[in-house]
Amino acid sequence: MLKKVDVVVFDFDGTLSASDSNLEFYKYCFKHSIRPWLFLPLSLVCLINAVFDYKSIWWREKVRLFMTPKMVKDFVPSVVKLHKQNRFGWAKEIVAKEHDKGNKVILISASPDYLIPHLVSDMKFDAVFCSQMDKEKPYKYKFLCWGRNKVVALDKWAVEHKYIPNVVRAYSDSKNDMPIMEIAKEQVWIDKKTGLRKS
Repeated sequence: MLKKVDVVVFDFDGTLSASDSNLEFYKYCFKHSIRPWLFLPLSLVCLINAVFDYKSIWWREKVRLFMTPKMVKDFVPSVVKLHKQNRFGWAKEIVAKEHDKGNKVILISASPDYLIPHLVSDMKFDAVFCSQMDKEKPYKYKFLCWGRNKVVALDKWAVEHKYIPNVVRAYSDSKNDMPIMEIAKEQVWIDKKTGLRKS
């Protein structure tokens, strides 16, 4: 039997945390390995492609082609430790308050699965969804949790748990999240520079 549940959805980068965790990992790789520099010409081509075809998964994978399982294993703990310092002060408290109201509190992020679960491990989310990466080829997406796919991730979770989700609130900083924001009764837009709610 299906059960109706009230759900609150949070984005992560720019919403609960300043700066982008994906970008921070990318930058960290450049600072601590020669390998990304060898791929720099390809990365520049990919970024040019992104200007004309931002929704494409092609450039997202190719710009990370230098990433190896060893880099992920060696660098992620340091990146997570550094990036946790970028979390907005109110983030953990507001997530806890939403949970205390009896809502199912969900995090849905486009950032990769080797970062996001570690970045929010101390926050009481009922579920965490993010982009799923190939373990052997960490630059390659198995599922890009971005745009419309955030709704897909939520729907899949609901089906698995036999829930009918009533999204009472959704928090985001980006128009890229319009698909998930549009199904929410209340849209909470966050200024990614200040962490404050936009009026």
